[in-house]
Amino acid sequence: MSVSTFPQGPEATASDRAKWLKSAGGLNVAVDAGRLDQPVTMPLAEALLLGLMRQGVTKYLAIFGHGSTAIADVLEAYEAEGLVRCWQFRNEIEMAHAGTALSWVYGEVAAVVTSIGPGALQAMAASLAAASNGVGVYHLYGDETTHGEGYNMQQVPKPGQGVFSQVTSLMGASYTLYSPGALRDGLRKGAAAVFHPWKAGPFFMNLPLNTQPAPVTLRLDALPVRPHFAPLAPAGNDIIEDAARQIAVAGKVAIKLGGGSRGASEAVRALTEAAGALVVTSPGAGGVLPAEHPQNMQVGGSKGSISGNWTMKEAELLVVIGSRAVCQADCSGIGWPKVKAVININADPLDVQHYNRTTALPGDASAVAHRLANALKAQALSPFKAEWLAAGAARRTEWSTFIERQVAAPAIHDTVWDKPVLTQPRAIRAAADFCCRHGAVKFFDAGDVQANGFQIVKDHAPGDTFTETGASYMGFAVSALLSSALAENGRYGIAFTGDGSFMMNPQVLIDGVEHGVHGTILLFDNRRMAAISHLQLAQYGRDFRTNDSVAVDYVQMAGAVNGVKALHGGTDEQSLVAALEEARNWKGLSLIHVPIYFGDHPAVGLGAYGQWNVGNWVESVERQYTETLI
Repeated sequence: MSVSTFPQGPEATASDRAKWLKSAGGLNVAVDAGRLDQPVTMPLAEALLLGLMRQGVTKYLAIFGHGSTAIADVLEAYEAEGLVRCWQFRNEIEMAHAGTALSWVYGEVAAVVTSIGPGALQAMAASLAAASNGVGVYHLYGDETTHGEGYNMQQVPKPGQGVFSQVTSLMGASYTLYSPGALRDGLRKGAAAVFHPWKAGPFFMNLPLNTQPAPVTLRLDALPVRPHFAPLAPAGNDIIEDAARQIAVAGKVAIKLGGGSRGASEAVRALTEAAGALVVTSPGAGGVLPAEHPQNMQVGGSKGSISGNWTMKEAELLVVIGSRAVCQADCSGIGWPKVKAVININADPLDVQHYNRTTALPGDASAVAHRLANALKAQALSPFKAEWLAAGAARRTEWSTFIERQVAAPAIHDTVWDKPVLTQPRAIRAAADFCCRHGAVKFFDAGDVQANGFQIVKDHAPGDTFTETGASYMGFAVSALLSSALAENGRYGIAFTGDGSFMMNPQVLIDGVEHGVHGTILLFDNRRMAAISHLQLAQYGRDFRTNDSVAVDYVQMAGAVNGVKALHGGTDEQSLVAALEEARNWKGLSLIHVPIYFGDHPAVGLGAYGQWNVGNWVESVERQYTETLI
């Protein structure tokens, strides 16, 4: 067998081919050199790995089972030559979250690999976080055989064809490799989903057990590469100039930032200042406009802020940038009662037309916002804008004063802990300030920690805080810490989590040590689902089945895992900061336990300033919705 020829045939193995590719400088180098321009034959599982490699996907997060042994065998051969990396995990939900964070935080798309059945269902459930936040991840699942010889163990036990394909296709883009020859089409569709320019998401590749080792013949230089999409914007200037005129003559202009604005900070700032507008953020858009910018009114929505929600109630012209109008961020459609017209900047042709009376500016947020800001330079601005900005500044001061009062509250006696303990706002502020001082990335888990967190955090640029509000998946933050160990240049991070969210994925303690995570789990323990307790109390005056009577020593639990630094956070800010310093100096995974107050003291949280179509608020919200114009 000539070393200059790509190994194939009955005698060639995956190890032979991996060695050849390494000596050639890698797959893409070999393709560019014209060394792979002839059809070759190999197992489908190996061709899939090379197809993903062609797109730059070389990291695999795996829990192998009988439905993925063929993939495991190929990965072993290619990892031995340094062409791919594979990490094993202990829970598919944790693993899928880690893959989501790796793509979201670091821009490194990975493949999540599971067996057939329960493992795939768990990973698919966790893929909701990627889908809700527009994050591309490949999901490779074992699937039932194509021969129909009888029920396969762990398949969906239903007498139908391709049942798991039906399930995954409901969750997102999906493809089943019933035929090895369909690989190129599957990879092309996968790349379109995972690398989508404005609405990326998980792509589910279902791999029947019997087609994984089956031979496939193809040209490796014909495997689809990662697509590149040029930024889009309206073709002409008329609609841009019309939008600029509307903004110029309006006195009370609000800009609502959604997750799609995260890559457009410079343009957003230029438009904000040119428009004389007040800005309201979604939880996922923190830092797009620096927190201290005088026109930033902070977060708005059902769990908003005094200043953000006041802006929503008083604005008359709404400029939306990269938002899906999620119910919580939009107060279930009634958050803009005085708005008479909307200018919407969004690449998605459906989301851009969400509101009535919309001037739709479809395209890239940065490109369109820059053009709109430039068009405003030629417009005479309404004299009422100064009054609007001054009123907003007063509300922003009111909100800032309120927050400072809340986070300055001393320790309060808690009936569960039977001693004075920190309030959650004060503990979050202390830890968030610590992160800012040390450049640590912040991950917020779902629940009360998340809600108070996005009201408190003051980011000056996107990428310092990741709060998974799209699906509010409990356990995401602690799992996301794992991504720092998988990334090429991982950052030290702190996962802000509650006791409930942490217990969704406690196996991160083991996987974090195994994979060399340098990060901290900051566990705020109020022995309950406080977000739902607060909601029940607000709606019905009492809470029900949102707490428990079981005490857990989380420090002892974490300390039982060799390699984890387990610390008490104490009951005052000084002790908490000291614990944070000690944890950061530990070159591994740490857990800090902080007992947190829950009760009727006003300092328990930061409150809610919007409405939501849930519980006994439904009648009022839906009545108001019938009266809305947009």
